[in-house]
Amino acid sequence: MKKNQRSSLDYQHIATYDEIPEPLWFRVSDAPAESIYPQHAHAWGEFIFAFNGVLEVNIEQINYLTPPPYGLWLPPNIKHSGLNRTQVTHCTLYVHEDLCQNLPQHVGILMTTPLVPAILEHLRQHPMQDSDPEFKRLIQVLLDLLHHSEVLGSYLPSSKHPRLTKILDYLYLYPADNTPLKDLAVQMNMTERTLARYSQKELGMSLNEWRQRLKVMNAMSMLSTEKTVENIALDLGYANSSAFISMFKRWMNMTPEQFRKMYRT
Repeated sequence: MKKNQRSSLDYQHIATYDEIPEPLWFRVSDAPAESIYPQHAHAWGEFIFAFNGVLEVNIEQINYLTPPPYGLWLPPNIKHSGLNRTQVTHCTLYVHEDLCQNLPQHVGILMTTPLVPAILEHLRQHPMQDSDPEFKRLIQVLLDLLHHSEVLGSYLPSSKHPRLTKILDYLYLYPADNTPLKDLAVQMNMTERTLARYSQKELGMSLNEWRQRLKVMNAMSMLSTEKTVENIALDLGYANSSAFISMFKRWMNMTPEQFRKMYRT
């Protein structure tokens, strides 16, 4: 590839929370760039929400991303690992399996109401003791709201094929890069047809579709900031905002500005 890459094996390992003190527990974490949460599982479900940056959670070779204002729900006893390519500030609501009966039974990205990010931001800005009655009320409200959240199927599959994996890792790091697929294939000593075949077999979709999903996920994170739609379009490699808006609307059934207004806290 044209730019230097680091293997995820070189990333800093961060300790996981395997012994959770309460049936319903909340914490906020700052994770440095190029860091990893090793694979683990526990009897608590997790609702993970990133305030800034995008946390990647890998489950059975599928990468789920958590760009604001989306959160990720992991049912109890699911083996998972986390990867932070850039610095990420995120929070986790841990829910013991005894309290998970009315929550989704499968992994999914949750599209919540604007009240959920608002409560999470309040808890972030005003840390409280676990025993504080206000804290207990707020996390119970969070749990109630999660019962009614919509589960989305948007995710980015991973690949076990080494050459395709190198391409995916490169696109993760440089989502604005618009190198044609035939050139990416040549750099990996493949034909474009071979690359297309590997993509369909390993990812269940074309590499172009995977690439667009990645741009959408990055765009959702950027739309939680003050960046203009035009600047976001340029940051994602579009020559103008019209092409970006058209792509985003095709995937999300709303324009970037409609998305921003609907989910801004």
